Amino acid sequence: MTKTTPIVVLLTFAAVLTAVGCGSSDNSDNSSSGGPYGSTTGGGAKTPTSTSPSSGSGAATVSAASVSKLGRVIVDSQGLTLYDFHKDKGTQSSCYGACAKVWPPLTTSGAPQAGKGAVASKLGTTKRKDGVTQVTYAGHPLYTYTADTKPGDAKGNDIDSFGAEWYALQPSGEEAGG
Repeated sequence: MTKTTPIVVLLTFAAVLTAVGCGSSDNSDNSSSGGPYGSTTGGGAKTPTSTSPSSGSGAATVSAASVSKLGRVIVDSQGLTLYDFHKDKGTQSSCYGACAKVWPPLTTSGAPQAGKGAVASKLGTTKRKDGVTQVTYAGHPLYTYTADTKPGDAKGNDIDSFGAEWYALQPSGEEAGG
């Protein structure tokens, strides 16, 4: 064995650990405070399959913020726009697999919290078929959109994707205009 062999073994081990740490399954609850992107409800540096709570307690936080051309809409703890999906049936999500990678669900591991401008009585939860708890608002399961990379983005509003339309929601629970 040469002196470089232990280094190769160590580098291989590090690569395996990195791959395991970066891996994810559909609808995992690693981060999304606003969805899916490394935070509880859809966090800032989003990773399409990540959704995590926005507070230290594991509870997602939904607030309201102004978005250009749409006015005030609900957002996750990272300030990312939250959307509803017309294919959903009541509070049951229809977005799994590839859909959930592009439109990460806002998940929570505690009761969702209403931040500034959100209506607490409109918040709720639903169990996804994978057992993860997804946040609802005015009866709509909530999602972030991977093309929204910073607060104020609403690139997913009024588009057809994965078989139905997506809309940002106003604090009233109504869909925002296009």
